[in-house]
Amino acid sequence: MQLPVDSIRIRKRVRKELGDITALVNSLRKYGQLSPILIDPDYELIAGFRRLQAAKRLGWRSVEVIIVDTDSDVQKLEIELEENIQRRNLSPDEISDGINIIHKLLNPGIFMRIINFFKRLFRRLFKKRRR
Repeated sequence: MQLPVDSIRIRKRVRKELGDITALVNSLRKYGQLSPILIDPDYELIAGFRRLQAAKRLGWRSVEVIIVDTDSDVQKLEIELEENIQRRNLSPDEISDGINIIHKLLNPGIFMRIINFFKRLFRRLFKKRRR
């Protein structure tokens, strides 16, 4: 659900430093919000502080949130920690492979250009007509 940024209350956080969120700001600008911010029923932030700050920096009025139905301070802290611990950055090889795939998609060879031409042609010729 969408919630106004100003209605999200920030409690004492485990994360003390935001770090440089420039890349996150650029990502939100380019792709939008890919992961929701977690809040409790009282609109108190549980997880997603960096995303929230990046959205504010962009001047967004609302963000996508998920309400986690818990009153337990222990569980809120566990969720905050879990979201930040149970993630794994891509390895350098995985990043390189991804960049190479993007490059090939943006710069297809002659064989792929021919295949893509025929795909587009057949889609136009055989697309279902709407009534």
